[in-house]
Amino acid sequence: MFASIYYGNISKNETERLLEKYGRDGSFLIRDSETVPGSFCLCVRRDTFVHTYRISQTSGKWAVKAAPAVTPQLFETLDKLIDTYRRAVPSTMAALLYPLDKTALNNSNQNKEFDYLELC
Repeated sequence: MFASIYYGNISKNETERLLEKYGRDGSFLIRDSETVPGSFCLCVRRDTFVHTYRISQTSGKWAVKAAPAVTPQLFETLDKLIDTYRRAVPSTMAALLYPLDKTALNNSNQNKEFDYLELC
């Protein structure tokens, strides 16, 4: 699942535009962290906001950054992390309901007109 929702090096603003335009409450995607190299951001649309959770590697395993007093749950792979949190969302996170699959998004936009035209 990770590969289909990983958008790479896109900005926070671009993430918010994608989730606003193509997502709904509970839609989510993953992007590279803009501030912590090697980390990812799990971005989830909830109501009119996008909640962002940092995913980092700790001792060779992946974890969502938790509050200082909370021990994070560790996962062998990013796929296991996503699958686990889709089934049982911690009370501190927005629900991961609808993956914003970039492949489906690209295919649905092939036959649509451009929203804008940029001239250089």
